Amino acid sequence: MRILAFESSAKAASVAVLDGEKLLGEYYQNSGQTHSRTLMQMASDLLRNCDLTPADIDACAVAAGPGSFTGVRIGVAAAKGFCWGREVPLFGVSTLLAMARGAAPFDGLIVPVMDARRSQVYCAVFSSENGKLTRLADDAALSLGELAGRLENSEKNKLLVGDGAELCYNTLYGRVPGLILAPEHLRHQRASGAALCAAERAASGERPEAGALRPSYLRVPQAERERNERLKTERSSE
Repeated sequence: MRILAFESSAKAASVAVLDGEKLLGEYYQNSGQTHSRTLMQMASDLLRNCDLTPADIDACAVAAGPGSFTGVRIGVAAAKGFCWGREVPLFGVSTLLAMARGAAPFDGLIVPVMDARRSQVYCAVFSSENGKLTRLADDAALSLGELAGRLENSEKNKLLVGDGAELCYNTLYGRVPGLILAPEHLRHQRASGAALCAAERAASGERPEAGALRPSYLRVPQAERERNERLKTERSSE
């Protein structure tokens, strides 16, 4: 099965093509350009340079959150548009799980973290042993203190990945034992992780429809939060 994967949940954007267990290619860009400008062009270029066309793709995968609300929406929209046109399955993958899957050769705890602003991080915790991942904590938006509480009683080494990894390392080093900061070039979200997660689910017989996919934001989007606060203020003044 050939899977085209999209990742745009944070500042970096990437696309990847997986053919069975072989990664045919992956494009990654962290230049600060908007994902709406770069993502589909990257996918088009990658397919062309792999001598593939959209007709050669059997399924898509996308990092469906958590992450930047705008970034997640762009990735999900791109993947849905491709899948609806081709009528192929679309696998929505947790951004945090995809990061952990990409780091699975590490033995110990893998802690993907993304800067969620407002003094919080999006995070999860996985145990990794001989390449096998076991989820220990659900995706959540936590303060750094709350994350430390989940980690500080384990003596295992803990690999921090994601765009919030450096923040967590600098803040929690000394309080949480065994913290390891992944190298910068291996730290960020990549579409290949989402593709690998999708391949595992496809092998078990899943064929999710594109129309059923909903992003996972974990928090209320800022525009909706501001609207709710404005309505609350208006009601209190009546």
